[in-house]
Amino acid sequence: MPELDIVRPSGLLDHAEGLALQRSLHADVVAGRSPGAIVICEHPSVYTAGRRTEPSDLPTDGSPVVEVDRGGRITWHGPGQLVAYPIVRLAAPLDVVAWVRDLEQVIVDVAASVGVHAERVEGRSGAWVPGPAGVPHAKVGAIGLHVAEGVTSHGIAINCTNSLEPYAAIVPCGIADAGVTTLTAAAGRPVTVDELAPGVARRVQEAVDGMHSGDRIRRQETLV
Repeated sequence: MPELDIVRPSGLLDHAEGLALQRSLHADVVAGRSPGAIVICEHPSVYTAGRRTEPSDLPTDGSPVVEVDRGGRITWHGPGQLVAYPIVRLAAPLDVVAWVRDLEQVIVDVAASVGVHAERVEGRSGAWVPGPAGVPHAKVGAIGLHVAEGVTSHGIAINCTNSLEPYAAIVPCGIADAGVTTLTAAAGRPVTVDELAPGVARRVQEAVDGMHSGDRIRRQETLV
């Protein structure tokens, strides 16, 4: 599989500009002008609501919310959080769930690279850090996708050094009985977006290669 174009905007990428960039890259992949791309960025603080968002999920403080065409429910993006948008053509036959599992493995593996154990939780997407006995898992990485004409957009968000305060105003991903955390909190040291970005790009490339070769990156011993 050809190497993906890596797009890494400097500074914070306005969310609306990020959506426009995704649309442009998506059109290039659909038309065969690009083998695919991955955008790695940070956004200014913004709440985004996926297609399954419920009124009870919305901010309690009246903050504005951007409706987007990805799956999932409401989440937050902001400084200190790594957002990665792989714009890639899915292998035939189309298997969106398998691609979600691949992206979960990307998060699990990059978390492991900085000394954090993250894992899947049955029935819930994303990657989670186990709590001590009796404490629910806390979400460290979220996934939300849109697929059109066989090509994906949107992607993953990994909490690195960001504040967790914005999550207090919403029901993150519509899950009321579990919390959120950051790699920094779990590792006990600062884990920055800049530190994580090369590993995310590399692992997404390996996920795309594995999807098209039939040798997917997720390990057999992980929960699927």
